[in-house]
Amino acid sequence: MTVDQLVAGATTRDSSAPTGRFPTLEQWLRWQEGLHPNPIDLGLERVAAVWRRLHVGPPPFAVITVGGTNGKGSCVAMAEAILVAAGYRVGAYTSPHLLHYNERVRVAGGPVGDDELCESFARIDAARGETSLTYFEFGTLAALDIFYRAQLDVAILEVGMGGRLDAVNILDPDVALVTTVDIDHSAWLGDNREAIGREKAGIFRGGRPAVYGDADPPRSLVEHARAIGAELYLAGRDYHAEPDAAGWRWEGGTRTRYALPYPRLRGAYQRKNAAAVVMALESLAARLPVGQQALRLGLMTADVPGRFHVLDGQGLRICDVAHNPQAARSLAGQLATLPRAGRAHAVVAMLADKDQTAVIEAMAGAVDHWHVAGLSVARGATAAALAAAVRAVAGAAAVSEYAEVAAALAGASAMAAGGERIVVFGSFYTVAEALSPERRAWWDTAQAAAPKQQAG
Repeated sequence: MTVDQLVAGATTRDSSAPTGRFPTLEQWLRWQEGLHPNPIDLGLERVAAVWRRLHVGPPPFAVITVGGTNGKGSCVAMAEAILVAAGYRVGAYTSPHLLHYNERVRVAGGPVGDDELCESFARIDAARGETSLTYFEFGTLAALDIFYRAQLDVAILEVGMGGRLDAVNILDPDVALVTTVDIDHSAWLGDNREAIGREKAGIFRGGRPAVYGDADPPRSLVEHARAIGAELYLAGRDYHAEPDAAGWRWEGGTRTRYALPYPRLRGAYQRKNAAAVVMALESLAARLPVGQQALRLGLMTADVPGRFHVLDGQGLRICDVAHNPQAARSLAGQLATLPRAGRAHAVVAMLADKDQTAVIEAMAGAVDHWHVAGLSVARGATAAALAAAVRAVAGAAAVSEYAEVAAALAGASAMAAGGERIVVFGSFYTVAEALSPERRAWWDTAQAAAPKQQAG
């Protein structure tokens, strides 16, 4: 999806469609934000009870559930693109969105319209009775309800947080993929990889395939898979991805896929994500066979706005939703592969409950001037608090403070000379602001002002 497609958004709603409590999607979403006393309330009892009133029985389509600390959205996008290219009718559910809520629910490769969401919200509202639901739970139920009505072959579901108690876990996946396990959401999932791995392994099912897409899996994840009898496939043990003369090859069991193209998604780590996706799809080959051409086409076309998103074509204006230490290390590593002629500016704003110090430490070597901003959202950190964290880590590095992301973008743009880089990161909220139509001037002029060079 290009930035222009992202900005264009989903289809408009049919005003004649029944919408229940509210006539517009925006009104539904505002109401949902205040419906439950806690914005995050992990657990399956409430959401499963409402779901049973809506639909009974197993899903009439295959289910792929994707969890992990980082890389979930990329894996969903690649699996979706491959399966669409193979001719299947695919539903995909991801979160959060960047510019339009409709981005979260896709059918047949495109976002659903306002009318479908409103109609589904009305059905959920009628079915829930007095049961209180969070914003995320309401949205998850809507996505699943839409998928049940869409005559799908397969649905790909992204875990919002953790796995064991996440709302998508009310459906039993035919294959579960955990991308990585690192420290994030510590207040809810635990402050170490073993505790977090146990939560993420909660999407595994006994007797069904489960994939772990990174080296060095937490012991807790492996032990949980063994305890429940899941068929666990580990990167580097059960499947491998290696460069070859025509791109890269994938090997697993008795199957080898040769001459695969590198993913369109930027970053060396995306081949690791792609290999995990191939393993997940191979485990479903009896039900959803995928040919070599579809696999190649999907890898070459899958795209996710906001993930190492190079906006200017030269690697001088980049957005990345990196908001935890592992993602920040990957971002810094990828930035090191791109040439630049001058300083590197960072526009960064984060949530207060993120590990700001570790994120800044990971990025310190890639930034010469920090433009820190506050986020005026729930859990948003102030510019002063983030600036203090930067100074504690980066010492003499230049720091400018701004009340909001828009001002930081303008400040960095005014300060950056031709050939100097601006990278925006720290939160989905931060990148959403940078990609909004009102802000695109900060990167539209970069290519004209910069010297001619090509990103590596």
